[in-house]
Amino acid sequence: MAAKDFLPISKEDMQKRGWDALDFILVTGDAYVDHPSFGAAIISRILEKEGYRVGIIAQPDWRNRKDFQRLGRPRLGWLVTSGNIDSMVNHYSAAKKRRSRDAYSPGGQAGLRPDRASIVYANRCREAFKGAPVIMGGIEASLRRFAHYDYWSDQVRRSVLVDGKADLLVYGMGEQAIRQIALGLKEGRSIEELSNIRGIVYTANSLEGLENNLMLAGYEETARDKGKYAEAFMLQYNNQDPVRGKTLVQPHADVYVVQTPPARPLTQGELDAVYALPYMGTYHPVYEVQGGVPAIEEVEFSLVSSRGCFGSCSFCALTFHQGRIIQSRSRESIITEAKKFTWNPRFKGYIHDVGGPTANFRQPACSHQTQRGACAHRQCLFPRPCQELVVDHADYLSLLRELRKLPGIKKVFVRSGVRYDYVLADSSREFLRELCEHHVSGQLKVAPEHISAKVLEKMGKPGRRVYDSFVSEYFATSRQLGKEQYLVPYFMSSHPGSGLREAVELAEYIRDMGYNPEQVQDFIPTPGTLSTCMYYTGLDPRNMEKVYVPKNPHEKAMQRALLQYRNPKNYRLVLEALQKAGRRDLIGYGPKSLIPPPKGKTEQAKGLPAAGKTDGSKNARGRRSAGAKSAVPERGRRSRKPGV
Repeated sequence: MAAKDFLPISKEDMQKRGWDALDFILVTGDAYVDHPSFGAAIISRILEKEGYRVGIIAQPDWRNRKDFQRLGRPRLGWLVTSGNIDSMVNHYSAAKKRRSRDAYSPGGQAGLRPDRASIVYANRCREAFKGAPVIMGGIEASLRRFAHYDYWSDQVRRSVLVDGKADLLVYGMGEQAIRQIALGLKEGRSIEELSNIRGIVYTANSLEGLENNLMLAGYEETARDKGKYAEAFMLQYNNQDPVRGKTLVQPHADVYVVQTPPARPLTQGELDAVYALPYMGTYHPVYEVQGGVPAIEEVEFSLVSSRGCFGSCSFCALTFHQGRIIQSRSRESIITEAKKFTWNPRFKGYIHDVGGPTANFRQPACSHQTQRGACAHRQCLFPRPCQELVVDHADYLSLLRELRKLPGIKKVFVRSGVRYDYVLADSSREFLRELCEHHVSGQLKVAPEHISAKVLEKMGKPGRRVYDSFVSEYFATSRQLGKEQYLVPYFMSSHPGSGLREAVELAEYIRDMGYNPEQVQDFIPTPGTLSTCMYYTGLDPRNMEKVYVPKNPHEKAMQRALLQYRNPKNYRLVLEALQKAGRRDLIGYGPKSLIPPPKGKTEQAKGLPAAGKTDGSKNARGRRSAGAKSAVPERGRRSRKPGV
């Protein structure tokens, strides 16, 4: 095809290209957005580059097979993904309430994909054309590739490969694996002959000939024994490294689920090539009448500079999906993409973000990782930065400076979140100064998540003193530059390890900051994370010690309410939480109080201060005391959750 265009979504599109059949049909739970922030776009464009004919079926009607037949039978196979987000996370809140909006659907409309979309789509593909291979991939399949705890059904579920009756599952980012799979199918090799490809999962009736593998406790055993579940999880967690990782096997009734070692990290040249593919950069025009696809707004004029993260927060699934070894694009590749922005009539001169899972990670954590892999039983930053950690912002700074100089660029923002402990580990404050001077849009997003040492230890996050030091340096730097800038800290309620006392401790910290968060995040147990393993088992899989886990919905509501104690709607929950935590000293009118005392004789009889009485302070209703240091504007506006 001479001109760049979207891939076919209809028979008419195929006819325009002179195609009577497709090699691969990719089925996705997202609307069709041809932008490299969408996994479906990357995989489909890679296959196109290799010479395959690829079509897209986006958000098909899953209630019958008809919609899956609209492009005909794929010659080589089906590719199935739930989309950029796990379908259950997409559909339900932490309280298991149905969400009313889906940013990855046209017009933000909810309900255009099924629950557990990977399983449903895979089964429908098999029904549509029997015998055509079905290959699952994407974040949902990647994180549910073994027996896993499912928060929404509150049970351990089987591998999605088994439930979806698919032939193969590609985990991780998948570029290398999909090329090898496609070539094998093109050459007429059977699915069984593709079992030596890295980064895949398959089922086997026998383990004959399989060597150097680790056996995990089986699905049935992990479903009835939480200790075995924790042990199996830790084996998986410690074998997600491309250098050290071994083949993993988990019995599921009468079959074995087999995972080959992770794919090797892409070289810089390979990653550059991924982002040089002919993406259209936006959603398909068929969605224009519905108002477009909201998810493109944050990423259309953002630049991905790296993938992977050695931060290893316990609640983050990046270790299981992108891995801990940083892979970065060249500055030339990123600059080229930025220049293309200036040709786009929709571009207003503002690059919304330059980053990745963690914006200021641009190289592997240390010189050993590429040869020996990431350490199995040590973290790079927790509980303190490793002595082997290479702390260097020079390359990232150079990239930002080059972007700022481009004609047509008015401002370059950093919005994907910075790892503040890594900033402080840098002996130079050059990066912090330039960040404050050039790349903050009035507010910088950071994610301390909590301030209780007990909770932070379970989260794998740095201690409160580290965050406080960053806050002081950030504001001091902003003042030196003559700028009034704020921090937007993100906090999480109900994480394993957090009881009411820890939640109250966080509420007091928020009070002292003068912060009024409009949104807070309840911990959501998603597959593939250490925190989810703790939530389900009540054990820390790293040492098998017991962990307190807030599971009662009412307690979780109280913990969440404490983070927004100023909201009148939360008064009764906050009152109850303070009483149960033994913190009635925080009920009153003093500068340290969270809420005023309740009105009525009944409450006074419980020993609470009478309404209207104070301790002499003029600072009624727990408003910010004189001289309190504001970390954020009073409105506490919160935007998209950062990746750290």
